[in-house]
Parts: sequence; structure tokens; C-alpha cells
Amino acid sequence: MSLYPTAGVNGTHPPGESGNPITLPGNPDFPFDPLSAALSSSQARYTVANPKSLEAHNEACKDFPGGNTRTVLHSSPFPITFVKGEGCELTSLDGDVYIDFLGEFTAGIYGHSNPAIAAAVSEAMKSGWNYGGPNMYERALARKVTKRFYPSGIELVRFTNSGTEANTMALAAAVAYTGRTKVLAFKNGYHGGTLSFPLTSNKINTNLPHDFILAPYNNISGTQTILDSLPKDSLAAIIVESIQGSGGAIPGNEDFLHFLNTSANKLGALFIVDEVITSRLSYHGLSSELSLTPDLVTLGKWVGGGMTFGAFGGRKRVMSMFDPRDGVLAHSGTFNNNVVTMAAGCTGIDLYNEAEVKRLNALGDSLRTGLQAILLRYQINQEQPATFKPCPQKNELESPFTGTQCFISTPDTALSVESLSLSDPRNTKSKIAHHSRKGGMWVSGRGSIMNVHFSGESEKSLQSIFWHYMMERGIYLAQRGFVALNIETNENHVEKFLKAAEGFVGMYQGGMGH
Repeated sequence: MSLYPTAGVNGTHPPGESGNPITLPGNPDFPFDPLSAALSSSQARYTVANPKSLEAHNEACKDFPGGNTRTVLHSSPFPITFVKGEGCELTSLDGDVYIDFLGEFTAGIYGHSNPAIAAAVSEAMKSGWNYGGPNMYERALARKVTKRFYPSGIELVRFTNSGTEANTMALAAAVAYTGRTKVLAFKNGYHGGTLSFPLTSNKINTNLPHDFILAPYNNISGTQTILDSLPKDSLAAIIVESIQGSGGAIPGNEDFLHFLNTSANKLGALFIVDEVITSRLSYHGLSSELSLTPDLVTLGKWVGGGMTFGAFGGRKRVMSMFDPRDGVLAHSGTFNNNVVTMAAGCTGIDLYNEAEVKRLNALGDSLRTGLQAILLRYQINQEQPATFKPCPQKNELESPFTGTQCFISTPDTALSVESLSLSDPRNTKSKIAHHSRKGGMWVSGRGSIMNVHFSGESEKSLQSIFWHYMMERGIYLAQRGFVALNIETNENHVEKFLKAAEGFVGMYQGGMGH
């Protein structure tokens, strides 16, 4: 593992990363922004350090739109291509090794090469695959799922290939069961690629054509007002994440979640809790820990042993509609019961036992509180904005931000890429100069999942600079700041993350209004 290239051009260093604050002549109508310059520097170093990944991305653009088949994996200026995963480490095409703090957006909870899961899949495939009929693995996994998540309300379960499919089927079940059409969802929520509700929504999207009504998350009075405005007996379901995962790891207030549960019951609507991400945070599911009583629960990500997986389950009175003997609903899917996922899931769900759930949550808590302690030590504003407004791209469906802001290049302020691309960040001795833009840095989440946020006018630039800074130090996380630990993560890894994060805060505290 190494930092980005170290030799400067003619001994130069990029703006904001030499010994003195930046002062350049120029038109005062076009002020120089040191954060934009620092971001340009980071992106240039990144480009120089990853030529093979850049070439692979350019080649991919010949066959994929934008070189991409999963939007959230795009990063600016281009994504790193990985060629190997082992334990909790990833090796890039350019030969650099990173500690994985992304955990495949919570699906990679077992790390990248768990021997027990690898053996289970290998053993299953010895007997062939694509049976076109039931197999013993699916029944074993179903029993494990209903036993484990029964306290959260899963009496019967059906498997799908993703969390998106699981939520799609749950909503279909609610509409069929109630005979109603309206669905209450929440702003900043994400239930899959076709069920996405970012704060800055686009009229052109890929959402399913349900009659969605959007309410403010964690806002009882605002949600009550919307519920009161609905025609009588029109609401089919309330669907909610107990922690908005893709929306920035924002925990739901317990009073708010119980209000939703009670409201659904009073209105005769189904209460659907999306636990695709949160089911990892408590052995029996977070719904059980929070004493919620959902009618339907959706699962995904980690439950399939790291393979493609989703599930929806709930009360027998609802799930019996899918009984092919006498039910009214059909549910198909060629790979719903594929032996690879079923075998991996059977082994993985046992590996992630109650003791491991507690250990990983405690490790996540130590990382989050460690970050908060650093911010407190440097007197960084950690206050969550009164009206939480994550940048639009924090939702998984949307492309990650470029991180650029309104730095305008003029002949007086122009900087060559060459002068920005080859400095050694290890030689940095100063902080980015304090300037007028105020903001803050804060961490949200629970247990083993969290998100590092920035606020203020420069939040996009700071978020992107933070990602580049951590990448330079061998720490891989989502460009939007999302972190999900895996069972291969240990205290030493957390210490490395905290050390790198403190270096960032020390360097850029001026850009956060310190």
C-alpha cells in the first residue's frame, strides 16, 4: 500500500498543500477557492496514480454507458478497478491495497474470501446447479431465516434476487391485500433502484408507478398532516427504513417509528419495514429490538452469504396470498432459489451469530465515537443541519457527486494539472487557509454502519476531498462517506481509519469554519 506519487514537478507543491496559505493575484470578482484547488490537486494525483484503472474505465465506456452498470459504483474522476479481495482488503488493478470500509454497501459483511462460505458454495456446486426445481438448500435457509427473524414478524418468507425485488413484492402484496392504491414513503428514503425518493427528486426517474405520497422522515406532525389529508380507506401501506441507509445512515427516531406502526394499524394499512440494511444491526432484526410489529419485513444484502439475494416475509395472513395451492398472487424469479446463494446463505447466517453481531456493532460504535472525539478535539461543528439536506447524490440510485464547486479559472488564477498532480501529501505541514465559507463535519449511524457528512457551502468539495484523502492512505469507503464494517475488520483497522481521518481534519479544519 502506498500513497499517491511523491515527486513534484520542478519541486512544486499544489495549492493548499505547501507551507503557506494560498494568495494569488486576480480579479476580486472571481475569488480563488483553496478547497476547489485542493480537490483539483487530489483528483490529478489520483489520475496519475491509477493509470490502469483509468484505461480500464475508458475501455468499459465502449460497452457500458459511462463505463458503468451499477450507478453507485461510479466515482469522480473515474472509479478504481479491483482485481482481488482477501479478508477485508482489496487490491486494485494498479497494484494498491486498500482496507475495505465499504463492505459492498453492507452486503459484504463476511469479507471477500471467507473460507467457510467458499467451501459451502464449492460443495453445493459439485452436485450441479440450475435444477429447475426445489432444492434442499432453499428449505434450510428458509428455516434459518424464519427462526432468526420471527421476533421481527417474519412467520413465512419468500426469496428474491435483490432488496429491490423484495420491496417491489412487499408493496404488491400490500396493494392486493388491502385493495387500496396509495403508499406512504419518506423523503430521502431508498428501497431499491425503482423505489428511490431523494430530497431533490427528479421528475424523470425509474420509479415504479405506484401512487406514492411522500412524508418528511422523523417528523411526526408533518407526517400526521399528510395522513389526515388522505381520502378514507385509501392507504395500502406505509413503508419505511428504521435507518435511512442510502440516505446517509440517518437513524429513525423510535417515537416516530412507533407512530408509523400505530398509524398503519389504525388506518388498516400494512406496515412494511425495510430491513435490507438494518437486519445486520440486531440478531433478530432491528424491528424486534425497537419493539416494532410490522406486517411485512424485507431483507437483502448480507443474508445471502454475500451472493445475490433478497427476501420478503411477514404475517401468515398476508404471506398466504403467495401460496401456490390456494393463494391469489404469483411470484416468479428464475434464480430465487439458486443453489449458490442458498448454500452461501445457510453458512453465512450461522457465521454472523449473536456474539458476532454484538462485536461488530461495538467496533462500529468505537469508530463512530472516535471520529466524533476527533471533531470535538479540533472544535469542528458537528451539529446536524436542522433540515437535513444531503447532496442529491447521496441516494444510491444517483451518480456520486463530482465534488467540484464554483472555482472559475482565469488567466490570473489558472493552474496546470502538472503542477497539481505530483506532490507528496506526506510533506504537508499546513492547513488549508481559513476562508469565508462556514460548515461542519458530522457522523451518523448505528452500530456497524455509519456515514461521514459535511455541511455548509463547501460540503461537496469537502466530501470529495475526504474520499481522496482516505484513499491516498489506503482506506476505501463510499465517495458519499458511507461506511459498513465486515467481520474481518478489527481494532487495528479502525485505528488506521481514525489516524487518517484526524490527518484530514487537521489539514482542512479551516475549510470547515474552525
